[in-house]
Amino acid sequence: MAFRRANERRGTPADLVVLGLGNPGAEYAHTRHNVGADVVELLADRHGGRLKATKERALVAEVRVGPARVVLAFPQTFYNEAGSAARLLLERHGVDDLHRLVVVHDEMDLPPGKLKVKVGGGLAGNNGLKSIKAHLKSDDFVRVRVGIGKPPGRQEGVDHVLRRPGKAERAELDVAMQEAADAVEAILAEGAVAAQTRFNQRG
Repeated sequence: MAFRRANERRGTPADLVVLGLGNPGAEYAHTRHNVGADVVELLADRHGGRLKATKERALVAEVRVGPARVVLAFPQTFYNEAGSAARLLLERHGVDDLHRLVVVHDEMDLPPGKLKVKVGGGLAGNNGLKSIKAHLKSDDFVRVRVGIGKPPGRQEGVDHVLRRPGKAERAELDVAMQEAADAVEAILAEGAVAAQTRFNQRG
């Protein structure tokens, strides 16, 4: 699926744009809802990048992964408005193939620490993904879904995602975040379908 850019970028387009969903601000740091942003930060650390504020409404690091140029981004628009940053980033970095956009996000429909790679399809009520689809006029982008589990008892979903996990769950999520970073690298190296096959079959 091609994304129609309003402006032409000069220079070499990015090979991959990786968007980690979350909310800006210290009060939201390392909550369940910010798992995607944490994965982007982890990838920046792995590849010698540092996230910096840009006019595309995101903290961005441009890194090299082998010969590939990868844009790592944490939107500063708040989770549910991530689509505006996604569109600006794709335009800025010359990406019109949505299979070169990877969105890393938390997923209540997966147990804590479970990981899935998905291409296109349903948005499972995720407002960040809905915003991205609305701004790009397509849901044909790649997702790396990191499980955070469903809220316990009668706790509301919003309370669950905006809280920091306990010690045991934090350890599970830390492992899953490393795997999510591995999955992004596999998508870059092998393509999303191969990454799906490798990561979605794990127990």
